[in-house]
Amino acid sequence: MKNVKGTILIVDDNKSLLKALELLLSSEFEFIKTLTNPNLIPETLKTYEFDIVLLDMNFRTGINTGKEGLFWLKEIQSFDPDIVVIMITAFGDINLAVKAIKEGATDFILKPWEDNKLISTLKNALKLRKSKKEIDNLKQKQRYLTENIDKNYSKIIGKSPCMQDIFSKIEKVAKTDANVLVLGENGTGKELIAREIHRKSLRKGEIFLGVDLGAISEFLFESELFGHTKGAFTDAKDERAGKFESASGGTIFLDEIGNLSQSMQAKLLSVLEKRTITKVGADREIPIDVRVISATNQDLKKLVVESKFREDLLYRINTIEIEIPPLRERKEDIIEIANHYLEVYSKRYSKQDLFFDDISVTNLQKYNWPGNIRELRHTVEKAVILSESNMLTISDLRIENEFISPTDKLSLDEIEKRAILKVLKKHKWNHSHTADELKIARTTLIRKLKKYGLHN
Repeated sequence: MKNVKGTILIVDDNKSLLKALELLLSSEFEFIKTLTNPNLIPETLKTYEFDIVLLDMNFRTGINTGKEGLFWLKEIQSFDPDIVVIMITAFGDINLAVKAIKEGATDFILKPWEDNKLISTLKNALKLRKSKKEIDNLKQKQRYLTENIDKNYSKIIGKSPCMQDIFSKIEKVAKTDANVLVLGENGTGKELIAREIHRKSLRKGEIFLGVDLGAISEFLFESELFGHTKGAFTDAKDERAGKFESASGGTIFLDEIGNLSQSMQAKLLSVLEKRTITKVGADREIPIDVRVISATNQDLKKLVVESKFREDLLYRINTIEIEIPPLRERKEDIIEIANHYLEVYSKRYSKQDLFFDDISVTNLQKYNWPGNIRELRHTVEKAVILSESNMLTISDLRIENEFISPTDKLSLDEIEKRAILKVLKKHKWNHSHTADELKIARTTLIRKLKKYGLHN
């Protein structure tokens, strides 16, 4: 058992027995806590996290009913059903020990005991405890996976030189465990980059867990990221694994890291340096094994100069830095991305053979896309939903024509279409008023609307 680390609480009113057990088990457990007064059990369980409780059946001299032991067994189980409880009983009280097992105890030890048998029993108990925790962690991970599985995470698209450089960097960094900082404006696809690194890493078979740090209040920061014990605060009705513990073995993605307060930065830095977490309400450190990828749309170096972001935390999270350019700086990728989402949403909304007309393509490329890929995706989705024909027009996309420079060379048809659309919008798509202002017949206007695919 020397290579197995665990924690144990021993409760017995015999001080000599406690000292003997503490001496015997000192090399077998990383933490041993002893109590002579069982009334201290609840407070102790709130303060420390234990794998095993070694509990005496009787605490009052001359009383051998075992009722106290059974009472505290139930109290311990109500606090943490997964704690392994082993009862200590005298030889003549075996029936009581059997009753305790029926009530939920894992095993019992007879006084006086053989040291080797005692250690063997505790070794098996610790294995059981570890198995229970692994199952709980798997269930927790499954919950996070289930929450994420419905989200749409598309592939990264881009043939522009800047994106090719990013793809090359991803290939190089993915196979390492280096911390990565992904920079970029809102909507540029920072999480897509993080997921791609995870997919190409040695941890690809483990969980990828995203955390929006900007959405976590300072009060709940430690509980959400590091977990808490039962009773650690008012609403802590059960013990809970935090995001770091749940992501152990895989990758944790810390989005909006630039929004952290100074105090939260200090707590996060401590975890990243020590690679351990301590649950709220507990004293014992839990080792974690995670790959950390962070992201922000803020200039962290500027925040460091302004004393708003810790320089030591910045060094810790950006072993490798990947900056994603905004969509306006890689316009050659826009149509490929737009066509990708056109295919995605055509399938989702059961619309076949959709395509962009030439003017739509021009507008898509000329528009600045302040919301980047996220805005482009939403624009295409709305166009697919509202489309009334296979050809998606400027009216389907709802992109203003003013985004094209007046110096652009346009055909006569394009100029005419723009003029008609401008007047249509002015009169809120009233055909009669539009025809009057354009000084054309209403029938002529309707014919041109059909020609140019203009629909409200």
